[in-house]
Amino acid sequence: MDITIYQHDIVWGDIDANKRKIEEALSDIKVGDMVVLPETFTTGFGDHMAAMAEAVEGPTLQWARRMADRHQVLMVGTWIVKEGTRCLNRMHWVYPDGHYGYYDKAHTFRVSGEYDQIGRGTERVVFEWKGWHIKPAVCYDLRFPKWLRNNDMEYDMLLVCANWPASRREAWRTLLRARAIENLCYVVGCNRGGVDGNGGEYSGDSAVIDYKGNPLCEAAKNSPIITATIDKEKLVRFRQKWPFYLDFD
Repeated sequence: MDITIYQHDIVWGDIDANKRKIEEALSDIKVGDMVVLPETFTTGFGDHMAAMAEAVEGPTLQWARRMADRHQVLMVGTWIVKEGTRCLNRMHWVYPDGHYGYYDKAHTFRVSGEYDQIGRGTERVVFEWKGWHIKPAVCYDLRFPKWLRNNDMEYDMLLVCANWPASRREAWRTLLRARAIENLCYVVGCNRGGVDGNGGEYSGDSAVIDYKGNPLCEAAKNSPIITATIDKEKLVRFRQKWPFYLDFD
């Protein structure tokens, strides 16, 4: 499967501008089977998110449906939705035929306004695309190995959308590799680049990591689009030869 990551430099608080920017970025390239966008790619990550929450099937979902159909890909990214009285940081995956699934971020960031404004998800989710079983996670979730434990090899890929700052970039890079090694899976990590509206800097470091912890591709700071090919047969052979999961606690 071919995966395209867009390491989006998010326009702070401007939903329409971000959609236009993504459309332009994808218009001149050959995308893979999946396009992955960062966490809160329509707004940026900050205290303004809850005020910009959309209806569950609001305009960004409709836009993602059009993009998935146009490029015949699975479109993946997070934006804030309001469900009843709760706002949720919801990761969506939208299929070319318009149907979609979602995962609500389980670990909202305690040292920012997200923890107080955004509800926590409680459901562990695995979904399927083109024969791959995929585990979604959002940014801070990456720090919690028990939440992401690949019991019984239920997933083949861990898919992470993030707004992970440059000040903690080595943690991001290290944790992507650690989650791949310990869960015997590919890890796809899409982070934003640029500078946010609060002056926070992001180095990107988006990457596709194999089940041994080796990077198949990594995004340079000034190269926002990368595409990598992952091979399920190689993954299966590795698990058969080295069935470390049989000794999981």
